[in-house]
Amino acid sequence: MPKRLLLVDDEPAIIKGLKFSLERDGYEIDAAYDGEEAIQMFNERQYDLVVLDVMLPKLDGLTVLQRIRERSTVPVIMLTAKGEDMDRILGLEYGADDYLTKPFNILELKARIKAIFRRTGDVRNDRQIIQVKNMTINLANRSVTIDGKEVNLTAKEFDLLHLFATNPGKVYSRENLLEIIWKYDYLGDVRTVDVHIRRLREKIERNPSQPEFIFTKWGVGYYFANK
Repeated sequence: MPKRLLLVDDEPAIIKGLKFSLERDGYEIDAAYDGEEAIQMFNERQYDLVVLDVMLPKLDGLTVLQRIRERSTVPVIMLTAKGEDMDRILGLEYGADDYLTKPFNILELKARIKAIFRRTGDVRNDRQIIQVKNMTINLANRSVTIDGKEVNLTAKEFDLLHLFATNPGKVYSRENLLEIIWKYDYLGDVRTVDVHIRRLREKIERNPSQPEFIFTKWGVGYYFANK
């Protein structure tokens, strides 16, 4: 079944170009031109990925992202203006999986979309269930439960946890994690990793300042608790 994408941008020329190019790759595309329309469409249909501009009329992209995250962990790629570091940081804080800075190359966007779908559809470990203390990681359906309660993780957060849990004790630098998880020549900075790790800790640790699962090796990187 073709993947269905929701494109959200108030510039018709950008929507037209993206829609044409992505449909040629076999994706089914819906388009919204403001934040309110985006939320309405998202609530009415199931999407496999959302491409979301930050600057939108009626409701801005960050507000739309927050509304999406209240009910879904669907992958979201944010589009931000050049030099708007705060938009990128806030987007990651609110749960975006990736971002691109305008103007961007359509080939780069398509590569990032494919990378997200490869990660979300790929289980690299023969074991389908990983049990660590009170946390259960189901690789088949990409779910996480702690003490029997499901934890809602974004695609990137699950990918990070999967990597750590299948390699306990191994220290990964921020650069390692960018290369492994993001899977392309990343043009941003390593703060992206720190933001995702902090958000992941907030979701899986009882006390994020005293972690039980993901530890910091100061000056080096991060590692997962040995079982």
